[in-house]
Amino acid sequence: MIDKNSSVPLYSQLVDLLINEITDHLEPNSKMMSEREICETYDLSRTTVRLALAELENLGYIYKRHGKGTFVAELTRDRKNLLESYSFTDYMRQLNKVPKTSVVEFEIVPLYKHIAEVLGLREGELAYRMERIRYADGAPMLFEVSYLPEYLFKSLSREMLDEKPLYEIFKEDYRQEVAIADEEFAASIMTDKESRLLETMTDALCLRIQRKSYNKQNVMIEYTVSVAKNDEFVYRIRHSR
Repeated sequence: MIDKNSSVPLYSQLVDLLINEITDHLEPNSKMMSEREICETYDLSRTTVRLALAELENLGYIYKRHGKGTFVAELTRDRKNLLESYSFTDYMRQLNKVPKTSVVEFEIVPLYKHIAEVLGLREGELAYRMERIRYADGAPMLFEVSYLPEYLFKSLSREMLDEKPLYEIFKEDYRQEVAIADEEFAASIMTDKESRLLETMTDALCLRIQRKSYNKQNVMIEYTVSVAKNDEFVYRIRHSR
């Protein structure tokens, strides 16, 4: 339950509790408790509950339908890897398109349990959390929420992200290179925020992607959840034996 005397923020504790509830007891597309019910169940303010639900939306665990409520997303179930990770910037350049990245949010946050476990860190350790929009020829293509371990990227700044691509910063400024990346894909529905940032209709279909990137020492250096516009991307897969 919620420990109101803990140093871990209340919304972070709630995120972990709701993730456990979703993954252990709820099926994809089943309805979640309402904001009011969550407030009453965990004795929390509506502001705290809304912060937690917004984070669950960003991470792809839930989606909302206007007038109908909040539902469990497909991404909460295990998926097979579909293809190797790629650099968005390099990929767009290969297509002769001009890539651009806009940083929407950038902050250092103490990790709540779920993200800490994903990154192989302890709850409460610090990480960079950033939200970015990826453009091609001026058109928004992807919305991404990323977490990076703070201890690996000391003094990383928003200004650095404005100057060059993240993977170039990894390599050139921190001697970190992505050696392996695991990706999971699921069809989903955009949140209101995602629809607004990607300039598409409300409740538009999208592809939601989780990426876990590891360096040559097999240490996870990046965890990213991306939302790709359904009508802008084609994914081609080659299988070999």
